[in-house]
Amino acid sequence: MKRLPSKPEIAQWLSEHEGRPAFHDISRAFGIKGAAKIDLKRMLAELEAEGLYEGRKKRRPRGEGLPPVGIIRVTGPDAQGDLLAEPADGEGDAPRILVIERKDQPALGAGDRVLAKLTQTEDGWHAHPIRKLQSGPRTVLGIYRAGSEFGRILPIDKGADLEFRVAAADARGAKDGELVEAEQTSPPRLGLPKARIVRRLGDPGAPRAVSLIAIHQHGIPDHFPDSVLAEADSAPADPGGKREDLRGLPLLTIDPSDARDHDDAVCAEPGADGGFVVWVAIADVAAYVRPGSELDREARKRGNSSYFPDRVVPMLPDRLSGDLCSLHEGVDRPVLAVRMEVSAQGEKTGHRFVRGMMNSRASLTYEQAQAAFEGRLDSQTDPLAEGLSHLYAAWQATLTARAARQPLDLDLPERRIVLDEDGTVTSVAFKDRLDAHKVIEEFMVMANVAAAEELIARRSPLLFRVHEEPTIEKIEALREVAQGAGLVLAKGQVLQTRHLNKLLADAEGSEFDELINMATLRSMTQAYYAPENFGHFGLALRNYAHFTSPIRRYSDLIVHRALIAAHKWGKDGLSDWDTEHLAETATQISETERRSMAAERDTSDRYLAAFMADRIGAVFRGRISGVARFGLFVKLDETGADGLVPIRSLGDEYFHHDADSQTLRGEKTGTVLGLGQRVEVKLAEAEAMTGGLLLELLEVEGAPMARARRGKGRGKGPVSRKGAAAKAGRIRRRRER
Repeated sequence: MKRLPSKPEIAQWLSEHEGRPAFHDISRAFGIKGAAKIDLKRMLAELEAEGLYEGRKKRRPRGEGLPPVGIIRVTGPDAQGDLLAEPADGEGDAPRILVIERKDQPALGAGDRVLAKLTQTEDGWHAHPIRKLQSGPRTVLGIYRAGSEFGRILPIDKGADLEFRVAAADARGAKDGELVEAEQTSPPRLGLPKARIVRRLGDPGAPRAVSLIAIHQHGIPDHFPDSVLAEADSAPADPGGKREDLRGLPLLTIDPSDARDHDDAVCAEPGADGGFVVWVAIADVAAYVRPGSELDREARKRGNSSYFPDRVVPMLPDRLSGDLCSLHEGVDRPVLAVRMEVSAQGEKTGHRFVRGMMNSRASLTYEQAQAAFEGRLDSQTDPLAEGLSHLYAAWQATLTARAARQPLDLDLPERRIVLDEDGTVTSVAFKDRLDAHKVIEEFMVMANVAAAEELIARRSPLLFRVHEEPTIEKIEALREVAQGAGLVLAKGQVLQTRHLNKLLADAEGSEFDELINMATLRSMTQAYYAPENFGHFGLALRNYAHFTSPIRRYSDLIVHRALIAAHKWGKDGLSDWDTEHLAETATQISETERRSMAAERDTSDRYLAAFMADRIGAVFRGRISGVARFGLFVKLDETGADGLVPIRSLGDEYFHHDADSQTLRGEKTGTVLGLGQRVEVKLAEAEAMTGGLLLELLEVEGAPMARARRGKGRGKGPVSRKGAAAKAGRIRRRRER
């Protein structure tokens, strides 16, 4: 018997042979005999689950049963909230399969492929999941184009450079130009890869379709099962329980002008020795979302709310997020609150947590609060002037402690996309960062620290918010960027945020200000949740957890339950199941957070491209924000959008890419293009469906771009813009991580 081939070797052989090779063809080709065929079958099954092998299957006749163990594809919940699935092969008259989930297994969602035990009951087929398959068929979101013999799918993903072929039987009645979701059914060999449509999503040009595309592309659940909505609708306004009466405190909320949910309230009053007493009250979501309930299961699956320019996909139904758990003005609301003692130097010297009932004095916007801090009162803030003055004074005291602690002080303005009623972009601007924002942020951080310290002291399990220090490789890359800008990031010492703040301060006001801020941000690791405490590097804090936003983050709900259990405030605290599965929950919600960030970023890119689409040929100023072997990324001053200058558009010469110095150097002209250089570019293409912008470089540092004449240089012929945009999308996603 020959050596058993590896999965990559089998995949390579399959790619070189047309059609659907049968099992005996494969075993004969590799000389596999006897018991070794069992291992070969196992590997082929895994390749099939990964979409790399399509064996010869007989169509399932009407009424024929299912195997005792098989692969199913989850289709999603039905109107009653039951999770349904279908056989993964999708052929024949597929029966309805009810998925019986266990609490000790990861949550399943539409599109997941699962190895399951299948049984037939009086109610139909049931699937008992054995394990979720790690890699299934590629999911494609794109525009369907009908044809006489077969259809095609044009992917909308910037990273996709292949079209897909769809047989008429696999089109599900899709119409030409519709947005569809499909699964790849065969690997690319000769010709286009095959796919079958699994969902029709309608007109891609419809108003507000941009965020809908991202929601489906990233698999964000955007509809609540009826069972979840029913549970929310039946929730009482007063969940009961023993509570401390906080209605005499001048608590108020400060939020964006378009906020629908208000989950945190604050107030401050003078304390001992020139210090302050600061209260932070947070909506008691745990009183409504009990462990193991339908609401709990759905919230854990979603992990967090997702925010788009035209909509919010909430973690909890509106009955809770916009009503019962929202701290509306003049309404009694249950809360978990912390009373913090703050010294005159801004240090938190003590804290006490309570489960209470509050009544908000006012719901203010950040702009109203800022005006009040500056002495410009209106009819709503005038009666609150004294309390707002104490709140602002308490925050000013914290600036001393903040300066000593030195959290990372990045200055990166946040972009704001403004839409009209139809979902069309009317303007793109940068949000003002007011003192009012900083006041709320500082006291939310302080409350989060108090929650972590409280639970550590009580030896309670919890989820920490972890931000580890940058890797050596990322710091070296940042040091290279700093040196290129004539700045220094010292070596030979344990990196602390104060070292990075020194670099940021040295760059402030210079032409490299934005570049150093962006490079510093990119050097940071991704924050995540964990049941172990590794500290928070960016905030320069030893103990940190998320406590202040349980309406929109499941992590905060876990911390609330931990506080309830630690103080013995009720039976709605951290359950045994919650405790046993903390690590799994941490991984789950860290992944959903990244999913939402990617969807939100893609949506912004598409809206920006749509906004720029009618300005093709216009000239913009910007700065080189990234260098790759295939071109340059330029961040435009006006909108903050990133566009690609393909290397082939730079002239008829070969450009050497130096990854260490982040530069491109022209072989003939000696032109050096690198990070931070000021440039002038012309918009060559704006593709709203993918969010891609292609630019033409006109000037570098005020001088016209030097271009080599056409000759026998090492340059090659032109490449498609689509290919360049695809590469740009992939590289930009890696940079933004």
